[in-house]
Amino acid sequence: MIAELGHLLAFLALAAAAGQAALGLTTGGEAPRRLAVAAGMFAVLSMVCLIISFVRLDFTVALAAEHAHSQMPVIYRIAAAWGNHEGSMLLWCMVMSGYGAAAALFMRDGKLRDKALGVQGLLTVGSLAYLLFVSSPFTRLIDAPFDGGGMNPLLQDPAVAIHPPFLYTGYVGMSFVFSLAAAGLIIGEIDREWARRVRPWALFAWSALTIGISLGAIWAYYELGWGGWWFWDPVENASFMPWLVGAAVIHSLIVTEKRGGMASWTVFLCVIAFVLALLGTFLVRSGVMTSVHAFAVDPTRGIVLLVGLGIAGGAALALFAWRAPTIKQGPEFDPVSREGALVLNNLFLSVAAALVLVGTVTPMILQWLGEVGMMSREAASLSIGEPYFQLTLAPMVAVLLCFMPLAQASPWQKADLGPLVKWLMPAAVAAVLVGIVAMAFGGWGIWLGFGVLVGAWVIFGVGFDFVRRLGPGGASRVFRLPLTVWGMAIAHLGMGFFVIGATVETATRTERTFPLSQGESAEMAGWSFEFLGVKSVEGPNYTALRADIKVTHGNTTEIIQPEQRSYPVARTSTTEVAIRKTLTGDVYVALGDQVREQPGAWRIRIAHHPLIDWVFGGAALIALGGFLSLAARVRRRAPTATPAVEAVPAAEPAVPASATA
Repeated sequence: MIAELGHLLAFLALAAAAGQAALGLTTGGEAPRRLAVAAGMFAVLSMVCLIISFVRLDFTVALAAEHAHSQMPVIYRIAAAWGNHEGSMLLWCMVMSGYGAAAALFMRDGKLRDKALGVQGLLTVGSLAYLLFVSSPFTRLIDAPFDGGGMNPLLQDPAVAIHPPFLYTGYVGMSFVFSLAAAGLIIGEIDREWARRVRPWALFAWSALTIGISLGAIWAYYELGWGGWWFWDPVENASFMPWLVGAAVIHSLIVTEKRGGMASWTVFLCVIAFVLALLGTFLVRSGVMTSVHAFAVDPTRGIVLLVGLGIAGGAALALFAWRAPTIKQGPEFDPVSREGALVLNNLFLSVAAALVLVGTVTPMILQWLGEVGMMSREAASLSIGEPYFQLTLAPMVAVLLCFMPLAQASPWQKADLGPLVKWLMPAAVAAVLVGIVAMAFGGWGIWLGFGVLVGAWVIFGVGFDFVRRLGPGGASRVFRLPLTVWGMAIAHLGMGFFVIGATVETATRTERTFPLSQGESAEMAGWSFEFLGVKSVEGPNYTALRADIKVTHGNTTEIIQPEQRSYPVARTSTTEVAIRKTLTGDVYVALGDQVREQPGAWRIRIAHHPLIDWVFGGAALIALGGFLSLAARVRRRAPTATPAVEAVPAAEPAVPASATA
């Protein structure tokens, strides 16, 4: 009964979304607003029904029979509801309709809201139609099994349990950013007020996407047992591309809101972010690639998705081509200005997204050409991996970050380089010194030193710019600065920490495999590892071989326990690594297989990952900065908000207050 109710609620959501689309694009008013709220409510309740079916182990529901199991903890039964193609599509529809409901509740009346609800309703109709008629999660089984097939053991992890909701909140959120862009194009009002209303939605979606991507990277780091945090997997790239373009959207919206400039480009970026989100959906769900993250589905569904991508993406680009000539151009500006710096920001972010796109889809296109006989199998077997992305993206990001402190300190329209150089010269000197120290400790590696220098330049640049904004008596003004300044500073600091952590971890990580018998020890990176033996343990839905390893570093000693787990229901084994965290990095220990040539010995893989937490911590700061900037937008709308202090003191006319974000 619960499954039928969920199915009915999904159809009600489809009907409400259809009415929302029709009335939003025609008459407007209160009706599309109420229908948007109804569609969101029905979709949420439908998702709740699916979750209940999984928690109650209703194996008459085909999806629960395939992905749930009686031995799975409740949290993973809940996660299993969206840890598959059909359930994740229902989550997608819930989030998409949820954005429409949120807009109906929180956006003020007007043509922009009504038309945006109409466009969002159309997108929701398409998603729900695909769900209900091609990928229904509520299909019943005539002969229900006694127990289910269980969830992929690799996905039975707390980080993955919350990873999809955050990822989809950001990923699907780009659809509403597009809806607002389409609405502005339809009514012919792409101006500063439009940008002011779009920016909070873009900030929220992009910040949520940052968290979602970060959770996926953390999971890959400690769960897959590979020891890295980013592998340029096509599914990872599918979410990274909208993130890059979303970052460009946020910065471009600043120019449109503050100065009325770059309006056409801003709308184009909103369209491209949406198209890339659709492309990512196709890549993950069409079966065209193999990935631990992907939902491998049959080719028929892939064709439907491809047709939907073509229709929605083509319509989006056609709308932009039709209405873009009517968009007013903003005032002119000098290349050496904040506008000029943000144009460079957009250029590098857009090119970076294009490079990721090329590296992701080229092997798939070549493979298809080989399968249809238009290219030899050998030529079609080209693979593009980490070296390509490092050689192409790393220089782009480095140049982008070099301009970041200059951009945040520059005034609008025209900048005087003298005061900027004066304020930022100490930051540059400090960054160079840090880079030299890094080269010395890293074996005089030029790339290591340069990467650390760039990250330090961003951090020190943010710090000196923050001091500049405080002015005389700065300590008393710290907590009176606008949240937009705090958000910008924290996000840019996060980027600096991320770059340093990623550079140091990639350049200096070490890894070795030791064959150890009980009582034997190994030394690496100043650590001692004594192998104490292996024992069998029972988990809630698995059996495991658990190693006891005594780790000694200086005067501290502790026991860590890496495992090899076997899931009998899924007939799958996983490696559960043991991680010893320190202020300078992680010691990462994995239990391998037995050594045939040495009875009683096991292969123990040990790795040292310096500053790995700077990578994840930097990403967290980036997301926090985005949410703080969003909070500033919400606070600004509150009628009781007290006026903020000037972001730049009047004593510094050379760099005026208009330089703030």
